[in-house]
Formats: sequence, structure tokens, C-alpha cells
Amino acid sequence: MKSHLAAAFAALVFSAFAVAPAMAQERQQPRNNDIEPAVTQGTSRAAAGRQRRERTPAAPSAEQVQAAAQQQATLANTNCQVSEAKLLGQTEAKTSVYEVACAVGPGFIIESKTPPSAINCVLLAHTAETLRARDPAADPGPQCTIAANTDTQKFLRQYAVQAGVACTVDQVKVLGQSNDGGILYEAGCSDAAGFWFKQLNNAWTKTPCIQVLAENGTCTFTTPAENAGYVKTLLAGSEAASCDVTEARLMGRNANGVFYEAKCNGADGVIARLNAENVVQQIYPCATAQQIGGGCKLTTAPAAAAAPAGGRL
Repeated sequence: MKSHLAAAFAALVFSAFAVAPAMAQERQQPRNNDIEPAVTQGTSRAAAGRQRRERTPAAPSAEQVQAAAQQQATLANTNCQVSEAKLLGQTEAKTSVYEVACAVGPGFIIESKTPPSAINCVLLAHTAETLRARDPAADPGPQCTIAANTDTQKFLRQYAVQAGVACTVDQVKVLGQSNDGGILYEAGCSDAAGFWFKQLNNAWTKTPCIQVLAENGTCTFTTPAENAGYVKTLLAGSEAASCDVTEARLMGRNANGVFYEAKCNGADGVIARLNAENVVQQIYPCATAQQIGGGCKLTTAPAAAAAPAGGRL
């Protein structure tokens, strides 16, 4: 579950991002047939200006830009139905760079390489934030400016829904890239414990923050009380349902199931063993659970007792 910040996303995508303005013309030494005839008594200045205008290519129309951007978005496998497009300019490698907004989901900045490369506006915003946190004077490269692309929190909340985060999401952020190449995110909930969630190969997975903590990760949007509340919901319907959980931790898992410890307000704590469907299979009071995964850590237990049958981690 380790991750690293994707601070170099833009550098990986764009080959030479000294982008010239869209209508800038390359300065060249004039060829013989490009040299304008001197303005003589028989040639008016108006005629000379008309000749210059005739040699300057017309700027592409909005429709032409959108059509070209759609072609690049399709070739880049973005699944983006382009609703708006902007030609940003050209790189030193003479590739064109577009910003596109999509009918559904975040937009992209796309470079017309072979094949085209594309990075979405959410990751570009994350890159900029990361670089500027390290160096406020850093140039993060091109960023999305089309109005439809600027509300990155909206897109991140949509990602959380797609990942199956079933709570009222009030905070979301990009964490970075996981070791398997997926992109990690964290979601905080206004009414429950949050999650890490990941997109890899167009598939989503999610991990409760209590598990993230057990695997030495960090959830900045989830409090210990919210994790305790999560375990309280797992105990519903079991013999430990009356436990007023004030602290909780995920201990680990074995072939028999997954084990949680719960500290109970005003009562002895418990260790709960759940199956793969998160249904409680057995409850062990802390007083008799010293040999299950090292025993309870949140509740002070009496001297060692005999280990319950089948419960040792």
C-alpha cells in the first residue's frame, strides 16, 4: 500500500514543453521567392501589405480545433467526447498541444505525438500543487484553464463514487502512484471513516482507513473516533453489539478470518473475528485473548489465560 507522489506526471507526458503560442510563426531566413519586391513608385504600400496578408495562414476555426482535438483524444484512448477544445500551441518538436473538456469526467491536455499522449486535468493540478509545495517559484508546466476543467474536487468526488465509497464524501485528494502503477486517492467522509481508493487499468478498488493504518499508511481525513465507529458497525448483531467502541484497530488476518480489536467504554474490550463478508464469527474478551495476535493492546488485560481453541493468529 506504499505510494509515492507523482510529481513528474507532466514531465512524463510532454516531450519538449516550450510551447509557442498557437499562431506564432517560426522565424526563418527568407528564401529568394519569399523576398518582397521593394515598394517602388508603381507599387502601393497597400498592395505590399495585401501580399503579406495573403502569405499568412488563417487561424483554425473553433470547429477545426475541436475536430483535431477530438481526433487526438480518440487516438490517445481517453474515452473523451470533446465538448470544448483549445489549441495551446506547438512544442519544439512541432507537435500540437490541446486542452479539451469532456462531456463526462475531467478534461485533458493532449500532445499530438505518435501515439498522442494525454494527462487529465486532475493529475495536472496535483502535479502543480506538489511542485509548488516544494518550490513556490517552480514552473509546473501547462495547466487546465477551460472553466469545465477547473473544479477538480468535483471530479475527485465522482471518482470516489465510482470506487464504491458509500458515504457522504466531503474531502478528496490525489495521493500519488502506487507500486503497481495505479493512481491512489484518499476520501474523507462527513459521517463515517474514510478510504483510500485506487484506479488501475480502468478498475477501482477501495481500502478502509483502519486497514490503511494497519499497513503503515496515513489517512489525513479520518479520525480515530471514525475508525472506532466503523468497527462498531461491524459488531452490530454480534454478542459484542453493546460495546461502545472508543478505539479500534485492525490486527491482521489468517485462514480463519480477519481480526479487529475494540476498546469498549466502561467494559472489557474484545477481539472480533470476521469472515470475508465482514460478518462476525467469534468474539474473544480481552481477558482471555492474550495469545491471539499478541492479545489486546488498547485494553489492559489480566494475566495470561489459556488461548481459545482455533483463535490464535
